[in-house]
Amino acid sequence: MSKESSAGLSTDATIRQLLLLMPRLVARAKRLAVPPGLQSLDLAPRHLSLLSYLLFDGPLTVSDIAERLQVAPTTVSLLVTEMAAKGVLTRREDEADRRRHIVVIASEQRAAIEQWLAPGARAWRRALEPLTPDERVTFITALRAYEQAISESRPG
Repeated sequence: MSKESSAGLSTDATIRQLLLLMPRLVARAKRLAVPPGLQSLDLAPRHLSLLSYLLFDGPLTVSDIAERLQVAPTTVSLLVTEMAAKGVLTRREDEADRRRHIVVIASEQRAAIEQWLAPGARAWRRALEPLTPDERVTFITALRAYEQAISESRPG
């Protein structure tokens, strides 16, 4: 950025910066190579969020994952079943409540998943750590508002 960075950016200047930055950001993220052991599993973006939560937060229940992903538990249950069948996840009974199941990344796949997702997590940490907690809230709020606005402006 130029001298605008010290004085702040107008809305139009910010949009211009984002129009340049967002396609590059997405393209670079897409270039993160899927490890060979995971390529045949046909994992989609919906799987990445679930796997990321399990890496960051450790074993979780289906309800916990659903809450984090902001989807219905039945949706998560279907994803977990699909990924368990592929050997990516395992489920075990919760010792404290046998009606609940704990979802974990299969030990055979953990290293490959960490290798795949860690560069993105490190990049986010590097970008976000210098910000204040309030600035992080503003950043997330802006991204959510963008997501909402773009979903309202496009059919489907």
